[in-house]
Amino acid sequence: MNRKLMKGVLMAAAQVVAAACFASAQDIAGDWQGTLSANGAELRLVLHITKSDNGALKATLDSVDQNANGIPVSSISLKDSKLSLSVDAVHGSYEGKVAADGNTISGTWSQGQPLALDFKRATAPVKTEHEPAKPSDIDGTWMGSLDTGTIKLRIVLHIVNTEDGLTATLDSPDQGAKGLPVTSVTRDGAALKMEAKQLGGVFEGKIAADRSLIEGTWTQGGANLPLVLKPVKDQSELERKRPQNPTKPYPYREEEVSYENKVQNVTLAATLTLPQGKGPFPGVLLITGSGPQDRNESLLGHKPFLVLSDYLTRKEIAVLRADDRGTGKSTGNFATATTADFATDAEAGIAYLKTRSEIDPHRIGLIGHSEGGIIAPMVAARNPDVAFIVMMAGSGVPGDQILPAQLQAIEEAGGKSHEEAAKDAAHEREVLTLVETEKDEAVLEKELREKISGEEPEPQIGAQIKTLTSPWFRYFLTYDPATALRKVTCPVLAINGEKDTQVPPKQNLPAIRTALEQGGNKHFEADELPGLNHLFQTAKTGSPAEYAQIEETISPVALDRMASWILKQ
Repeated sequence: MNRKLMKGVLMAAAQVVAAACFASAQDIAGDWQGTLSANGAELRLVLHITKSDNGALKATLDSVDQNANGIPVSSISLKDSKLSLSVDAVHGSYEGKVAADGNTISGTWSQGQPLALDFKRATAPVKTEHEPAKPSDIDGTWMGSLDTGTIKLRIVLHIVNTEDGLTATLDSPDQGAKGLPVTSVTRDGAALKMEAKQLGGVFEGKIAADRSLIEGTWTQGGANLPLVLKPVKDQSELERKRPQNPTKPYPYREEEVSYENKVQNVTLAATLTLPQGKGPFPGVLLITGSGPQDRNESLLGHKPFLVLSDYLTRKEIAVLRADDRGTGKSTGNFATATTADFATDAEAGIAYLKTRSEIDPHRIGLIGHSEGGIIAPMVAARNPDVAFIVMMAGSGVPGDQILPAQLQAIEEAGGKSHEEAAKDAAHEREVLTLVETEKDEAVLEKELREKISGEEPEPQIGAQIKTLTSPWFRYFLTYDPATALRKVTCPVLAINGEKDTQVPPKQNLPAIRTALEQGGNKHFEADELPGLNHLFQTAKTGSPAEYAQIEETISPVALDRMASWILKQ
């Protein structure tokens, strides 16, 4: 949620695990070409769709004019001539209608703003693969680590020599991004330069004489970060240890399900885990934090909701977890939705759980993490079917209070002095006040540009302004969670980590307690868990820079606290 938190990070890298959905009888396999017109420029796009023997679709996207080929399409589905796909690597999505003759697709590309985009079948074969050639002396996998100041990210480059020269792809494993195209690779003796245009990133380095390392600099968004690449000799080096991730076979049932949010015409794709036996069991719906999240709430190599659902199901509690709208296999547009819209998705999940005979309809609860901890009481306040809620690092004050406190806590955890961090937090308040009070959009954009200029690289200022003025951000900024908390009558467990720098417990837990007391709720517990961060990991400082490095996904203390409390309700 913080603007400065992502400075220097691979902004376009997101979860890029290819997910296939089943197509209808209409065959759209093949190559498709279209042109995207944006801000006076035209970008030619090529969409490559393949279909496996079982009918599952997969796809990649080329941006011809940006020399970016093979961008992974994260999810693709075709239903009743409606084609939906998402490209998480560039935060884009597309929805179109396939013509009856199967030769054109008319639709809209969404990436910050909606743009018309029509595809037609390619009239000639489109070359995307390079023929292999004799391996060069640097062919192979290389890995290094970027220290952005707030977070450390591993960068993996796969270099291959071809008939057209050196090519490469890039992975950011701690962000779940794989196979991002490197648009150009040039070498002059020991000097090596690699450019990834869709990331806005460039690496320039020098190859050691013994080929033991490539030492250089990664440049992105105005930031220059040292990056030393070393050859990967064992693929296990690429894997972060995540000992809590469960392995199959599970001692419970697991089902792939989907359900409709009929109010907003969204289909949510989800996983339901059920204890062995007929039940009826208590059931919970997990609600993710901010940003487009998959059903496991995957983040920096961790899968918190996978670990949480496994733990709870082993304790005889059924769990439903879904991909956010417009993410993974779920339909809908994430970019235009607010917290209130996501609350209707949660209500659709409750309605689905009530249809399952294995689940006790009188013991259905919600567990929300971060923004999910705002959504849970919002739903419980108006829906009598909610038997209890658990707020994991949920907030008790509006966003315009959280964000400055968050910025200051993160900067101090990262080593900045209290005075410097407080000064930055004060500037953050000025920016947020401007967003709240200036009603003229043109004036707001001008003044925001003046405020941000100098602290953000020029190419990122436009994107920052879009974020600051987006429907989600404006809603989050002014929404007061206490409004709903005062109306919640069901039992509530609110937990925060002592070292949480994103939703500081000293600011939020007292506000949650006060709101519940004002509403007359006598069935709540609000606890600060010692030594835990925003993800409920055992942490040293609570800085987001630690998230990926910590092997623990969720502390057993937090897991037991939630399971024990739920079973008592």
